[in-house]
Amino acid sequence: MRALIQEYMVSSQYFAPRGKERLMFLGEQIAQRHLSYNDRLIGIVGDAGSGKSSLIKGMFPGLELANDDDVIHSRKIMQVRSLSDDWHDSTTFHIDMRFQTAFTQMFEIVAWVQDLLAHRRRVIVEHFNLLYPALGRNADIILGIGEEIIVSRPSVFGPLPESIYQIVHTSLKFRKMAHTAEDVTMQTLEEDYGITENRYFSSDVRNGFVLKFKEKPEINLDELEQRVKERLARHLEVSYFDEGHIRLGDKVIPCDGSRFHVRNTSEITDFSLARHFIFDAKTNTHCLVGLIDKYTENLDNRNTQYFLTRKCSGDNNEQ
Repeated sequence: MRALIQEYMVSSQYFAPRGKERLMFLGEQIAQRHLSYNDRLIGIVGDAGSGKSSLIKGMFPGLELANDDDVIHSRKIMQVRSLSDDWHDSTTFHIDMRFQTAFTQMFEIVAWVQDLLAHRRRVIVEHFNLLYPALGRNADIILGIGEEIIVSRPSVFGPLPESIYQIVHTSLKFRKMAHTAEDVTMQTLEEDYGITENRYFSSDVRNGFVLKFKEKPEINLDELEQRVKERLARHLEVSYFDEGHIRLGDKVIPCDGSRFHVRNTSEITDFSLARHFIFDAKTNTHCLVGLIDKYTENLDNRNTQYFLTRKCSGDNNEQ
């Protein structure tokens, strides 16, 4: 019955959450909901630094990646030239096309993937859009990661991997802006108001961020917005420091998503805060909502395809 339901699936969307841990947890949930035992070719698309590796680790715990953010496995570099032997080593293999094409020819990669599939092994291909034209077949399931995570099960009518890549490539900048603006807001809350992270937790909204408080803080949101904007206007450089911190200007601050940021706060456009806390009855929390576009109205209908379409088209007119 599950296989029959999958035949009717075109795509599903999830927020690409803040932080490596949350991203891996979502990967685990996506695998449980969408991955079938007979899915052999798994395509992953998205830009460098979007969180593809963390997503894969969540979906396939224990899988040794061909390359990682901090580690390159020399044994894996020439794996595509071990066509006759490699398929005995494991049931699941991983390859990063941007990394692998620096060392081997495309025809070698195609032959390696085809050989593994012929032996009923599972192959996970990062930057699958780069392999698809030469391979000549689509993946059994494609995952794209930008601001959102798109899970698609292609049919003979698509979608093609490049189409999914274009969507997530366009939206990734909004995720990076939102994460950086969130960290600046959190820094402002702590330094100017004495409100530390143990009083709230992070959630998601399209083109923005949400901080959820169990107890509503007594702060002026107009004043908070102005103070955050003043910090953003300083053109502070933002860079990775370690897995738990970023460098923001001349300070090192905690961050659980240290790789998902713009390079400078000047890149953040149209920052604003919702003018009131929004009560979430499901979690019994008061939501502080930060946005990085001009659409501060109609917040109760923000997570709709209407906003996604308007964002991608660049149309600023009301429909």
